[in-house]
Amino acid sequence: QSLCERQHFSNRTQFLQLKETYEELWKNGVIPIANENDVVSNLELKFSDNDELATLLGVGFGASLILLGTSVPGVLDKDGNVVERIDSINNEIFSLANKKTSEVGLGGMTSKLTFAHLASTMGIKVVIFGVRTPDGIVKAVRGETGTVCTPKNCSIPARNKWLASGSLVTGRLMIDGGACEAIRKRKSLLAVGVQSVVTPFANGEIFEIIDDQSSIVAVALAKISSDMISHDSRQHNLEIANASDIVIL
Repeated sequence: QSLCERQHFSNRTQFLQLKETYEELWKNGVIPIANENDVVSNLELKFSDNDELATLLGVGFGASLILLGTSVPGVLDKDGNVVERIDSINNEIFSLANKKTSEVGLGGMTSKLTFAHLASTMGIKVVIFGVRTPDGIVKAVRGETGTVCTPKNCSIPARNKWLASGSLVTGRLMIDGGACEAIRKRKSLLAVGVQSVVTPFANGEIFEIIDDQSSIVAVALAKISSDMISHDSRQHNLEIANASDIVIL
């Protein structure tokens, strides 16, 4: 059993050591069972649930498939039928989870869709399936049960995948439409495009970038602290995050 802590992923050096350990185990025919180390985990640095832990492992270690088990047969539409395939996990898809009022019916679906979105964006196929399905794991691997979330084409470097998944986000910045368009074109984030600092962050920390509708656009490694973002810095087009340190989500 492998007992993981959030810092094993948020700290790049510890993450690489964890990855090397797993690879050595696999070479020797050992399949580790990952769990959170609840005894020593800091409350503020805990995993939200096992869906997050599975996704961080999958994205960080370059998996091609992630299986997320739940108490229902898969993602259900408004009539209670399984949605067999999802190509884009958008607000319409999330609303299917939000409409479920029963705890059993929900099956943690909002969480599963959140991390399925991250994994599929990083190029990993995700299957959300019912744990009560006979031979469910085998069928899920074959794509014969549950909901298949198709992967996006993703060629970003491993370091940027870590930024998008394993790194610990501490801040949040709202930017305007022009800045959104610029970073989607692989440009750096400049202070002129900032609308507001939603949650402060320090130089070298990871922060989320949101648009004026509060939708998450990207995550980035801060080149400066949020304290330096002022009217004056916007006039001088101060660089907040370099293009190479921004990952579009």
